[in-house]
Amino acid sequence: MSRYRVPLAVAVALTFLTGLGLAVAPSDQPTPATAAPTAAPAADQALRELLDRRARAVLERDEAAFTADLDPRADPEFRRRQLDLFRNLAAVPLAEWTYRVSEATPLDSLDLPAADEHRAPGVRLAYRLRGVDVAPSSQPMGYLFSRRGERWYLSSDTALEPLGKRTWRGPWDFGPCRVLAGTGGFVLSHPGGEALAARVLAELDGAVAAVTDVWGEAWPRQVAVLVPTGVEEMRALVGDGFATGGIAGVAVADRVDPVTRTALGQRVVLNPTAAGALPAEPLRVLLRHEITHVATRASTVDGAPMWLLEGFADYVGYRGSGVPVTRAAPALAAQVRAGLPTALPADADFRGDRMELAYQQSWSLNRYLARRLGEPGLVALYRRLAGMGRAPESEVDGVLLETMGESRVELLAGWREFLAQEFTP
Repeated sequence: MSRYRVPLAVAVALTFLTGLGLAVAPSDQPTPATAAPTAAPAADQALRELLDRRARAVLERDEAAFTADLDPRADPEFRRRQLDLFRNLAAVPLAEWTYRVSEATPLDSLDLPAADEHRAPGVRLAYRLRGVDVAPSSQPMGYLFSRRGERWYLSSDTALEPLGKRTWRGPWDFGPCRVLAGTGGFVLSHPGGEALAARVLAELDGAVAAVTDVWGEAWPRQVAVLVPTGVEEMRALVGDGFATGGIAGVAVADRVDPVTRTALGQRVVLNPTAAGALPAEPLRVLLRHEITHVATRASTVDGAPMWLLEGFADYVGYRGSGVPVTRAAPALAAQVRAGLPTALPADADFRGDRMELAYQQSWSLNRYLARRLGEPGLVALYRRLAGMGRAPESEVDGVLLETMGESRVELLAGWREFLAQEFTP
């Protein structure tokens, strides 16, 4: 899952329940050991049918059917959380919700509550948000099933954690979901997050249009923005390293399909504390920055230069804002006063104390490239370099020579001259 951090300079001073396609997709392709349903063990078939019923209940909003497959002897807290999950999904624009099953996990090492039998097949939830996802997002679910007599039930989604099988938590696991929709997508929040969600919705269509104006129309142009309740939900959605108070927003994706060049499960997740404190202009820059990552992700290979990825996103974010360069890049302005940079920003500079300066340098470098090549040329260069991933320096130099007629050394020299002009009083 790719994640993108927003510079703190940005963060300071800085289809909805209509015509739910109720057909449930097949639960999964059979594994070689169960080549056809008629050959599958009775328990495996029963669990597939249970999960199909569960998926149908979610899509059809059938609470009785959903709760009927919950173990009546399960932990009451688990049953309560499951009922909350079902109800929290009511406003979420689901186009698809299904489960895919794989080989079972051995349970010999676990001390489980009494039942006639327990099973733990590998289960993945595949869901698709209407208007946003072109293909389903797939997430692991650590489900334990128990048989009582002839009937199988879902009895836990935490019992397998000692085996390293954790259940993915979505926004609906953290509270009732509220959805505000616009032309460019929707904002999903919870009670208490309405104010920030409304501010984001007011900026969303303009942000999508601004990104499209630079990048072009070859992306879905529909974005799901999530406003979590706090750190716990933020951590579940973006990971421990990106759930800190200093990060205002993160663009996440499950993966990029290498065949179709489609980014799956893309979301923009906002830190409610940091993003909520932003004035209007920095919030606008933040959204355009993160939505740029959404638009470009399918053309970006892991390992591409950070100065390109983050600098281009900041270029789009600040484009047309009218924010003076000295206010947008105060750390860079201070560096220029002390002495011009002697190298392009390295990936390591985007961590630790040099992070703010690295972001500001990268923004300036992309501004220079846009002036040197024009915006279409900058976009073409991004597509070339970002699509190469972690390429040898010689290959990067080859692209620069082909595109700009100059090497990285000459690029550095031209950027330094540009900096001297940009920050001259």
